Amino acid sequence: MAKKIEEHVATGRRKTAVASVRLRPGTGKIDINKTKFDTYFPLEMQRKAVLAPFDEIGGFNGYDLIIRVKGGGIEGQVMATRLGVARALVLEDDTRQPKFKDLGFLTRDPRKKERKKYGQPGARKRFQFSKR
Repeated sequence: MAKKIEEHVATGRRKTAVASVRLRPGTGKIDINKTKFDTYFPLEMQRKAVLAPFDEIGGFNGYDLIIRVKGGGIEGQVMATRLGVARALVLEDDTRQPKFKDLGFLTRDPRKKERKKYGQPGARKRFQFSKR
């Protein structure tokens, strides 16, 4: 019989980006959409934002991450992934929740693009009014 791998699955969202994060015990490998972490998020700032919850618990070693992310832009995907990682770490050990909540890692940013309304060029902007 196959060994069952203990893993924690969490979802993070930001604007239209959705990230599904699987946290497993392992060697420190990160796989995003079957791509290496460094190639998917090329900027150091993006990689630091994703791994910020691990910095607070004292390091990344001992975990493997399998991340599937889709939708939105690259920054929305970064923040969705960070939320998913933080939620997965809280699922593993719920004593981390107060610290992560204070640091803002568990806060879902609810801002989304407002829809365009008919009779207007955008969501709020109006066509120019002409008296004559």
